[in-house]
Amino acid sequence: MSREPVQGRARLPDRARRAMIGSGPPTEPLALRAGPGGVDEATARSALSLALRIGEAMMAVGASAADVTASALRVAAAYGLTDCQVDMTFTSLTIGYDPDDVPPLTLMRIVRPRGLDYTRLQGITDLATEVTDGVLGVEEAHRRLDAVLAAPHPYRRSLHALGWSGVAACVAALLGGNWLVAVVAAVTTAVVERTIRALNRRGLPVFFQQAAGAAVVTSTAVALVAAGVDIRASLVVAAGIVVLLAGLYLVGAAEDAISGFPVTAAARAFEVITLTTGIVVGIAAVLDVARRVEVPLRVVDPATVTVPFAVALTAAALMGGSWALASYAGPRGLAVAVVAGGLSWATTAAAGAVGVGPAVASAAAAAVVGFGGEALGGRLRVPALLVAVCGIVPLLPGLAIYRGLFAVVVGGDVAGGTAELVGAAAIGLALAAGVVLGRYLGRPLGGQLDRYERRVRRRASLVD
Repeated sequence: MSREPVQGRARLPDRARRAMIGSGPPTEPLALRAGPGGVDEATARSALSLALRIGEAMMAVGASAADVTASALRVAAAYGLTDCQVDMTFTSLTIGYDPDDVPPLTLMRIVRPRGLDYTRLQGITDLATEVTDGVLGVEEAHRRLDAVLAAPHPYRRSLHALGWSGVAACVAALLGGNWLVAVVAAVTTAVVERTIRALNRRGLPVFFQQAAGAAVVTSTAVALVAAGVDIRASLVVAAGIVVLLAGLYLVGAAEDAISGFPVTAAARAFEVITLTTGIVVGIAAVLDVARRVEVPLRVVDPATVTVPFAVALTAAALMGGSWALASYAGPRGLAVAVVAGGLSWATTAAAGAVGVGPAVASAAAAAVVGFGGEALGGRLRVPALLVAVCGIVPLLPGLAIYRGLFAVVVGGDVAGGTAELVGAAAIGLALAAGVVLGRYLGRPLGGQLDRYERRVRRRASLVD
């Protein structure tokens, strides 16, 4: 009897299995063995140290986790270290190198945040670009980095403080305050800046610094009302909140989360909550005291205050420039920040004119400035972060936060106050999401989407 039909039936499961199973490796190979690096141990250690120092410096002045990781990988690869691994938390950065031909190397640095410093960030970015282009030896790059990190600030301390005062004055103008409100807000913010600086020198935790600054602002408003001065005190408080507002850190938290860095995202988000809670505690404590001594503090309804568009646009533009000044941006950065502030306000006004809600309008404006910063920042030689942050500063919901706190502490309207605070949080999240989306869309136009950038961005992908 013929066996051919039996053999045909036996081959049928094999054919079905071959039709179903994959025929290639995973999209992202797991834990592949690194090949020979071709770099001697001394050079590898020096190059790895340079990549680590550049990443640490970028973290310290406010760069996102994705940007830090991609820059560190580029710098290491420029000296032949193409199989590095970079890991970071909110306070540390680790980089490892494990080829076949030299002993494995792992270096780590603890990062101490120094606040936004756009001039230093641009200097670090320029140095990383030169290293990537292959025009600097590793020792020369170390010396150049030392010079960038040790360089003095572009402005005296008094001019730096003037930037914060300018932000407060512009916020007061945006909310409909007159010249007296703007002057009081500027002077009060100068006092807050000096107070926080003094407390910081004494090592007081940042939470209490925020609470003290918010208390100074609110106490000034209460004192003016108690003295019978005809002034919109609530606008003074709102202006101070914007200067202190921790919502700017929300942009970094959102970008890290979207880019696949959950540890740093969680840490940044917790810092946002902590610093904002400090502001809430400072304001609430003074408002409670004012209520007990029957000082008639109240909230100005912004719907009853009409600000001419030209005045609001000018104030928004100057506010972006003032924030850049307070964050040590150079002259070119100041000019770009002025344009970004005006552009974001104009975009929000245009979106509002067609009936879009505040959160969506804020997200649209943030996406525009985020896109512009990423697409044009390299050509203009200013950090994309500068464009994004200075663009969204005029849109921060300082008055909404104050109104919510006032309703809860003074008015006893917990439901209404909570609704105000939720609305303010929605605007803050919309700003963060808009910036992240705009930067993502603009990155290919900015020429930064190389293989290291794609490697970092793939961390956020769940596709195997």
